[in-house]
Amino acid sequence: MAIDERIDAPVLIGRRITLRPLEPEDFADWREVRRHNAGWLTRWEPRRDFGQPDPVEDRRAFAMRCASRRREHQVGTGWGFGVFVDAGDGSSGEGPTDGLPELAGELNLSNVVRGAFRSAHVGYWMDERRAGNGYIPEALVAACRFAFEEADLHRLQVSIVPRNTRSRRVVEKLELRCEGLAERYLEIDGVWEDHLRYAVTAEEWCLRRAELSSTWLEG
Repeated sequence: MAIDERIDAPVLIGRRITLRPLEPEDFADWREVRRHNAGWLTRWEPRRDFGQPDPVEDRRAFAMRCASRRREHQVGTGWGFGVFVDAGDGSSGEGPTDGLPELAGELNLSNVVRGAFRSAHVGYWMDERRAGNGYIPEALVAACRFAFEEADLHRLQVSIVPRNTRSRRVVEKLELRCEGLAERYLEIDGVWEDHLRYAVTAEEWCLRRAELSSTWLEG
């Protein structure tokens, strides 16, 4: 896996995927994917505040979202990545492409806390048309390598609603450690939902780095 040298905009290269910050120019692709997956995704996400513009439908709101993510990159409080899948792999069920990597989802490292904690939360989603191909596990391993080897974090946490079996399969494929149930942990689609908390530390990454990298990142 290669890592772009620009500190404010890291680009991670996996075996079949590229993780890079979304830019305003990605709006049309973002809108297509999010519109197609509205029912698939919104039931697992927080509701927008009343009156808050929808970045799926509002180009300016999407550009502001990108700018906010870039500011987080620059100050080290978070890293947001679009997950781009190599075109022509045949997994989408779509017709011929122009050969460029295609937006298939997102993975974000957010709520970064430094000091004695040095931790971040991980969130991710994937286009339903590409689900089941192992792209998000691959993206998560790439993000772990960046977090522990480049960003100097000590711990990553993934919080999942227990009935979200597809999301749980991601962390289970990677055998991340489950720390237990946090009751009414996050607001999801208007409801305070319980979440299972999965975590990985820098020490665990050090022990499993070779195994996870050879399985998910090295072609």
